[in-house]
Amino acid sequence: MAYFAYVRVSTKEQNVDRQLVALKPYNIKKKNIYCDYQSGKDFDRPEYQKLIKRLRAGDCLIIKSIDRLGRNYNDILIEWQRITKEIKADIIVIDMDLLDTRTKNGSLTGTLIADMVLQIMAYFAQTERESIHQRQAEGIAAAKAKGKHLGRRASPLPDGFRTVCMKCFDGELSIREAATILNMSHATFYRHFVTWKKEYSVSDG
Repeated sequence: MAYFAYVRVSTKEQNVDRQLVALKPYNIKKKNIYCDYQSGKDFDRPEYQKLIKRLRAGDCLIIKSIDRLGRNYNDILIEWQRITKEIKADIIVIDMDLLDTRTKNGSLTGTLIADMVLQIMAYFAQTERESIHQRQAEGIAAAKAKGKHLGRRASPLPDGFRTVCMKCFDGELSIREAATILNMSHATFYRHFVTWKKEYSVSDG
């Protein structure tokens, strides 16, 4: 049995220290810690793929939080099943005690509870995602019906602005990190981000 860890941040500008500190109590060998500086939108990440190739039955994969594994809960469910059912390795999510598949008291309680919790999380994440998209579409349609222009004509925004804004909205990037990625000043990005949220974020009417 071997212990492995997976660490992920979206860009090289982000810091992995907080995740590494959380892993220290598990005394994982440095060669068994894999780190990607890449979005969690899918699992096509070089270090993650190397990790999966090394995992064997009885091994244990440790991550700090479930969103370090990925951002899409439906994809996480598939990958979770692959690791726990096909490879037959365990998973520990440090920030959530219930997401620990290790056998407890000689029974399968760990796996059963972890699977149930993950299924519930995936359901609510998908429901919230669909709700946000629906309300965004309704807000855009209502604004267009009133003849409003969505966006600022006078100042063209950098390519990828909306993608970076969504990452800020999801908590994946800080305001300063986003401004750096877009080569904008902190104040300028924040001003445009506030406008973007008003136009495209969840609105209660």
